[in-house]
Amino acid sequence: MATVSFHLKEPKADKPTAIFAFLSFDGRRVKVYSGLSVHPKQWIKADQRAKVRGYASNGKLNDSLELLEKKLLAYYGEQRALGLLPTSEALRILALPEEVEAPTQAALTFWDYFNEWIALTRDRGKVRTAQTYATALRHLREFQEAKGYAVDFDTITPIFGDRYTAYLLTTAGLTDNTIEKMVSRLKRFMKYAADRGFHTNASYQKLNWRRQEPDIMTLTAEEVAALEALDLPAGGYLDNARMLFLLSCYTGLRYSDLVSIRSEHVRGHMLRITTQKTRETVSIPLQARALLIVTRYLAGGVRLITNQKLNFYLKQLGQLAGIDSPLEVVRYKGGERLNSTVPKWEKLGCHTGRRTFVTLSLERGLRPELVMKITGHRDWKSFKRYVNITEQAVEREFAKVYEMPEPLLKTTK
Repeated sequence: MATVSFHLKEPKADKPTAIFAFLSFDGRRVKVYSGLSVHPKQWIKADQRAKVRGYASNGKLNDSLELLEKKLLAYYGEQRALGLLPTSEALRILALPEEVEAPTQAALTFWDYFNEWIALTRDRGKVRTAQTYATALRHLREFQEAKGYAVDFDTITPIFGDRYTAYLLTTAGLTDNTIEKMVSRLKRFMKYAADRGFHTNASYQKLNWRRQEPDIMTLTAEEVAALEALDLPAGGYLDNARMLFLLSCYTGLRYSDLVSIRSEHVRGHMLRITTQKTRETVSIPLQARALLIVTRYLAGGVRLITNQKLNFYLKQLGQLAGIDSPLEVVRYKGGERLNSTVPKWEKLGCHTGRRTFVTLSLERGLRPELVMKITGHRDWKSFKRYVNITEQAVEREFAKVYEMPEPLLKTTK
């Protein structure tokens, strides 16, 4: 349902000021200027209309506001009947005076629609997803400027795909997996636009770039224990970061969900929360260690910090905990395998906690479908990216089955 409210641009001014409308719908609010003005002393805020008694000319002004309200609501109704949402630009066009020739909706450009898609994603509460879309838009703009290729709905073709991915690989210097993300986000936008009738070009479906599955980095049970055992000043910045990270290791929550926990989400020994990324409602059993942190968190004993700061502090924690086993880092550029070796703590990040939860839960005997239920994964393809069966787990399970001698176990650790 949509509603219209009228307001003054400068309600405390001592001269006529502009009147604008807010059209509120589907969690959004669009500001539309009416092209009319009135002196604040002649405005009745409660009625959202101008005074008529003593100001006969204000009758026509109120009639114009009434007409604008009907036009905005009618247009909203027409768009929703088509399964669409009205665009900000189209709503503003409705407010233009009749004698002004209004531009058609076709005047909106590819870039306008892309920005609107980003704004709509942000308005739906998916802030981090909107940021990734904004990054994809930036790469497209930079490609157009650098290569002189006119990016538009009709020019997103396989030829464009060849030139764009070559640019991302060479000029932008992106890895294969990042290029695949840029291509996927563009295709997602093109589908969104096609579903709403903004274009009829189906060639975008042929855009493709091969994703190279990266190695999954998780912590072992011993490394998690080393973090737990660190002697840190209580309440200090590293202790605070450790609690946030360990809570992810114990629950499988993403960073965006960790910082969204509220008291109403806790039901005894269960945490029931709707995830920020997928809007999936998950129920997570809280083991004793997790419940202790959640209780402290809700009491204000855990401070929220940014994703970037947490990643920075985690590297310090990993170094202090001796999580320094050699880690081979593999990247692919144009199908070429590039690898380097770094101490494991250098690659510690927020998402390591979620992957660690998945891997350790499987190692300890939880069935995959139960773990997927807790983490909110809907299919095995996406879930398997979080699974990293460690060498220690392979060794332990192999020993159980084949009765490996104890001395051999010790020498191979």
